[in-house]
This record gives sequence, structure tokens and C-alpha cells, in this order.
Amino acid sequence: MTIYIDPPSWPGHGRMWSHLISDLSFDELHAFAEKLDVPRRAFERDHYDLPAHRYADAVQAGAVEVGSREVVRLLHASGLRRRKERGPGLSAAARTRTSPGPRPPE
Repeated sequence: MTIYIDPPSWPGHGRMWSHLISDLSFDELHAFAEKLDVPRRAFERDHYDLPAHRYADAVQAGAVEVGSREVVRLLHASGLRRRKERGPGLSAAARTRTSPGPRPPE
């Protein structure tokens, strides 16, 4: 049962961010995030985005510090990696497989 965190080196919304992951299960990851009072809306596909000012809190709570490449390697090795859905550049066959359904009118 291990939770990992990479350094806060990802910019967004005027802040730097870390990724918080589990190599075991999403249940483990959600429980750890809840213990830190990280809102569920910070969960994106297979990780939590954690602002730099919360990095030390996560480490103090038991998250293991690893590099960003190691986060990706651990997610792949665990089978928990969920890739981003691609946009309109996909082939027709791929769009059919990944399409969530018809879009509402704009």
C-alpha cells in the first residue's frame, strides 16, 4: 500500500502542481486524498492534482516522493493508467470506440 507524489513542476491556473497516485487501487488513492481533505474534483482519470503548497502535507502523511517519469511508470505497471481521450484527430474507427455518444446541440 503505497501512495506516490512527484515534485510540483506542472504549471496551471497560476500555480505549480504535483500528481498523487497509487500503485494499488483507486480506492486507496481516494482514501489517502480524503485523509488530506483533497476535494474529489482534484481527481483526474488516474491521479489527483495537488497544488505545490500541499506537497509537504502529502509527504508528511506518507506519500513517497518520486520523479514524474516514475509516476507514469508506476501507473502503467499497476494497470491503473488511464490515458486522455483524444480529440477530433482520431480515425473514424477510433472515434466510434471512444465516443461517449452524440453531442447536445450548441
